[in-house]
Amino acid sequence: MITLFIGLGLLLPLNAQQEKKVKTTLQTSREWRPTIDVRSDAVMVYGVGGNPSDKSRRIPFEDRVQSWRDRGYITHFMTGIAWGEYQDYFTGKWDGKMHLDEGQVQQSGDTIWHGHMVPYIVPSENFLRYLKEMHVKRVIDAGIDVIFMEEPEFWARAGYSEAFKREWKKYYGFDWRPQHLSPENTYLSNKLKYHLYYNALDEVFSFAKEYGKSKGMDVKCYVPTHSLVNYAQWMIVSPEASLASLPSVDGYIAQIWTGTSREPNYFNGKMKERVFETAFLEYGSMESMTAPTGREMFFLTDPIEDWPRDWVDYKKNYEATFTAKLLYPRIDKYEVMPWPERIYEGLYRTSPDSDKRERIPRHYSTQMQVMVNTLNLMPQSENRVDGSHGIGVLMSNSLMFQRFPEHDGYEDPQLANFYGQTLPLLKRGVPVQTVHMENLAYPETLKDIKILIASYSGMKPMEWQSHRLLAEWVRDGGVLLYCGRDDDPFQQVTEWWNSGGNNYATASAHLFEELGLPKPYAAGEYTVGSGKVHVLRNDPKEFVLAENGDALFLDLLKKAYGEISGEPLLLKNYFSLKRGPYRMISVLDESVGTLPFIVEGRFIDLFDPEIPVLRKKVVNPDQQALLYDIDVIENREHPCVLATAARVSDEKREDSSYSFIAKSPIHTTNVMRILLPEEATTCKVMNSAGEPVDHEFSWDNESGTVFLKFENDPDGIAVQLEW
Repeated sequence: MITLFIGLGLLLPLNAQQEKKVKTTLQTSREWRPTIDVRSDAVMVYGVGGNPSDKSRRIPFEDRVQSWRDRGYITHFMTGIAWGEYQDYFTGKWDGKMHLDEGQVQQSGDTIWHGHMVPYIVPSENFLRYLKEMHVKRVIDAGIDVIFMEEPEFWARAGYSEAFKREWKKYYGFDWRPQHLSPENTYLSNKLKYHLYYNALDEVFSFAKEYGKSKGMDVKCYVPTHSLVNYAQWMIVSPEASLASLPSVDGYIAQIWTGTSREPNYFNGKMKERVFETAFLEYGSMESMTAPTGREMFFLTDPIEDWPRDWVDYKKNYEATFTAKLLYPRIDKYEVMPWPERIYEGLYRTSPDSDKRERIPRHYSTQMQVMVNTLNLMPQSENRVDGSHGIGVLMSNSLMFQRFPEHDGYEDPQLANFYGQTLPLLKRGVPVQTVHMENLAYPETLKDIKILIASYSGMKPMEWQSHRLLAEWVRDGGVLLYCGRDDDPFQQVTEWWNSGGNNYATASAHLFEELGLPKPYAAGEYTVGSGKVHVLRNDPKEFVLAENGDALFLDLLKKAYGEISGEPLLLKNYFSLKRGPYRMISVLDESVGTLPFIVEGRFIDLFDPEIPVLRKKVVNPDQQALLYDIDVIENREHPCVLATAARVSDEKREDSSYSFIAKSPIHTTNVMRILLPEEATTCKVMNSAGEPVDHEFSWDNESGTVFLKFENDPDGIAVQLEW
């Protein structure tokens, strides 16, 4: 075992970091402080030079790492690959040459900046060499064996810098072409952006693994990234699903939060924010991107967001995104929050109508910490969200290639061609899935799909082999519903379906030929082997841009689903899931009805900062709920903490007593709901100095639980209960 001396007298085994399984993590550029001690399993210490947006006094990277280790955290590393604290590279300090010309530049000639002297980067070979030598090596030398390179992002509006022109000539073999002049130039430009970050991550991660091996370490590499849904809507190009094919990539963090999910979309002729629905689709696209590949996945939510708003807004949308992620029961690893320093220490408006700014309200920090600590215990589950399963929507990384700039003959407002395939189902309580074309070669990808919805109006197939795989699936009994007029100008870009010996007028013409459909591929129903193909000659955006525009689409889906499953397509206004003792519920607005969802039993309300025990919970449209079902507890003689706003450790159970230690950030309030076999006669609450702590204590006889409330302390509060 190789060891490394860090600090005075500390002997750290370089391969010891991975001995403990990480279920929860957080990211911060700051050193440990009592105000941000969230008590996740791990912390991703951000940036060798910190975070460009952090204006505080900079503390050396190794000292920041050590401060978290001293508090028992597993330490990992995160930095940006498209931007970061890399001024020494751009200003020539590293190699004596200025590199500001390697920023991403838009048509106006302006560089796209992430911060002061922090441009979004065209990842050149020279920049990647700098990143490896000055950042990756230093991190591994500090004993860190898990590296997160976040947000490989190339703006669709960029593509005009000299650095990009050089990469174009190198990749295509001919001179650069301005993307605004034609759809083909746009497509070529975005394909190159996609390739550049695919190559960049592979090169940096491959180096990290090899360098780690030279020091006796097994380095793991992850990509924190927005969803394909969000990148396409925000007009950003990123490698996304293709990274799963790289042996150097071990997993992802799905960076989904209020900021991504509140991007407006169209449904029933109205454009507005639909935070829960968008988050559900975003998390789904990230799960489907990795599930067939076996790559590891962490889901992120953020109790606030990048844009300064108000605490009321943050709370409502945090509940929506949090519920959406928990409705994917196969994912049980989480980034509990990014930037705890801005959550706990930032000043935001108290309400939409107020100019008063304050730190996080006590009721919200308590609720948030109950939710975060629930993630430490959230089990995987074989249960599924209730509803009609087996309907998927095909998506491809090329969804990002047609978004900007717009060209004559093509318009896709707010990604309406994607939402036109998904929201008509999702808004009626159907848990529609997304299916990545890049994963079709994996048998697991289509295993549970009965009906696959596809359209080449907003994307194009990147490989002909996808069509052969789809045709085989249909012949084996699958149902394909293709929607599209196929008259957009991107059908004519020079691609595999119209070059290299192929001469198809549209991408779908090749698919239909593989399926054996008769020309001219008109709208209608076709039998193919044991399966069927339905063709609608409407672009999916037509289903959502107009009021009741989805009637024909929905009627066809009802018919097809009934035929293949033998049961009607269940339309409802809610989603519900049970995961162990937890129950997640979301009730939809703009749906098939306005009735609330009512659940009865004995539940702890985990969205209420007082965590009360309820006999009935009513969830209204556009609301969510997270409940702990007390009635599923099998062994009621086993004392345990059921809900808490602090991390519990050092539990001890004896015949007539139960004790533990609770830790959470300072200046926050802990609430606990504790199961006991009998009513407690004694409750002792003490700080780390052994001094009594003021607390509230009550017994609920019906549920057999104690309610306990006191002020948190990161040094730990000791609780002892006797009966």
